[in-house]
Amino acid sequence: MHEYSIVQALLTQCEDIARENEAESVSKIVVKIGKMSGVEPHLLEIAFNTFKEKTVCDGADFVMNVQPLVIECRQCATVTELSEIFYKCPACESLDVKVIDGEDMFLMTLEME
Repeated sequence: MHEYSIVQALLTQCEDIARENEAESVSKIVVKIGKMSGVEPHLLEIAFNTFKEKTVCDGADFVMNVQPLVIECRQCATVTELSEIFYKCPACESLDVKVIDGEDMFLMTLEME
């Protein structure tokens, strides 16, 4: 379960940002998780709740925004948000598409005190 290592890196990043801003604690963390990022939101939440104790994030709200897969067709330039994972333009049925969102995980915001 790689979510544990992801959470450990996230907590380290939060601690570094809090220290740089002279904050004593983090009250809210917002992350964006792409549907194709390989991160399982439920497991990430379990890992976060397991490892946040005794860090600046102890007691922080953890908000996960799941980003659907967004593709752009290289043939007709249509941008499409997909609910199902398939790499085919629904407008012209071309397979020549590029992913423009939904494959990454990002730390979006921190609220600190």
